[in-house]
Amino acid sequence: MKKLLLPLLLISGTAFGQTKLRPEIDKKAAAIEDKVIEWRRDIHQNPELGNNEVRTAKKVADHLRALGIEVQEGVAVTGVVGILKGGKPGPTVALRADMDALPVSERADLPFKSTVTATYNGQETGVMHACGHDTHVAILMGVAEVLAGMKNELQGTVKFLFQPAEEGIYQEGVTSWGAKQMVEEGVMKDVDAVFGLHIGSQMEVGKIGYRSGPAMAGVDNLEITVHGTQAHGASPWSGVDPIVTSAQIVSGLQTIISRNVNITQTPAVVTVGAIHGGIRHNIIPEKVEMIGTIRTFGDDQQNLVHRRITEIATNIAESAGGKADVNITKLYPSTINDPALTQQMAPTILAAAGEGNVIINELITGAEDFSFFQREKPGLFISLGGMKKGGEPTKTPSHHTPDFYIDEGGFVLGVRVMSYFVVDYMGTKK
Repeated sequence: MKKLLLPLLLISGTAFGQTKLRPEIDKKAAAIEDKVIEWRRDIHQNPELGNNEVRTAKKVADHLRALGIEVQEGVAVTGVVGILKGGKPGPTVALRADMDALPVSERADLPFKSTVTATYNGQETGVMHACGHDTHVAILMGVAEVLAGMKNELQGTVKFLFQPAEEGIYQEGVTSWGAKQMVEEGVMKDVDAVFGLHIGSQMEVGKIGYRSGPAMAGVDNLEITVHGTQAHGASPWSGVDPIVTSAQIVSGLQTIISRNVNITQTPAVVTVGAIHGGIRHNIIPEKVEMIGTIRTFGDDQQNLVHRRITEIATNIAESAGGKADVNITKLYPSTINDPALTQQMAPTILAAAGEGNVIINELITGAEDFSFFQREKPGLFISLGGMKKGGEPTKTPSHHTPDFYIDEGGFVLGVRVMSYFVVDYMGTKK
């Protein structure tokens, strides 16, 4: 992914009341680096799928309690919330880490390689932290230890959100995500701002990336069933062919991107990922089923794309003498970094990473359920480098793959920037 280095001139200085705490944070973060790496390796070797993060949750809860932090367990099934009240009054700042792994069999040759297996969608599969959530948990555990050690100097409250099921839970008749459920259970009611990070296997260690406004896409599932009239393949005129109709619909859907979406502002994606129809070479089937994914940025664009999908599919089917049923399931909304909060915290990011190490991310068509937290309160979601120094992004395994790998050299920066967010944000609120 192409990214642009952030010009120093774009960052305006902001006076923070608690910047004096940064040296103490740096010292404490460096001192626990080995601990963070050890936690991450243990979690990596013992991955758990969404809403099954029992061992991980216990590890987190035990650690928070040992630090004197108030702990709530069983939030959104297996989530853990830690509450650290500072020595002085002030805002409540939430920090989030997702805990779940993926149904991926690990191929990387590591001493802490996962050999865990599970049943997913009725199939036996390996389980692996192939998206770096083990890293997020370990980093936030480190942040908790750093901030608990300066509790009396904090001007407010820190809320640690260890979230289950970021990758989603898919069961018959049920589609849910950990962030959405945590919000529904009220974790954001007393929060003033929320921060999160995501490790990036194709971003160099030592770098931090972010983007103001829309940063990651909203994602929705698409299902279209095209109904025709079955006929002998030798006499297609005696029926209505849903296969030909489906082909026309697939082509028609692409005109949404090329003719309806203002791509000078933000992109969008409509992808048909599977088509199923027919059973024999000389039978025109009665119906064809299509499934796909929709990626949009912002509610207005989402509404436009959804409307056009329905109009194109139903009208093409009717023009052929058939019928199309369109079902769109909304999943994650767009991840939108609050512009005011992002501008406010830009100097914090620069202070943590150092000049030349801050990147403005391009729009990412992947999705994140951190967006549910941002719908409640101002939020900022950043990316943290996890690729070895000098690595080539195009040759480095991406997320959600068996060869996914994270360089552990960037963990301390993650602890530092998340801790900086807390003290710097608190320092601006009176």
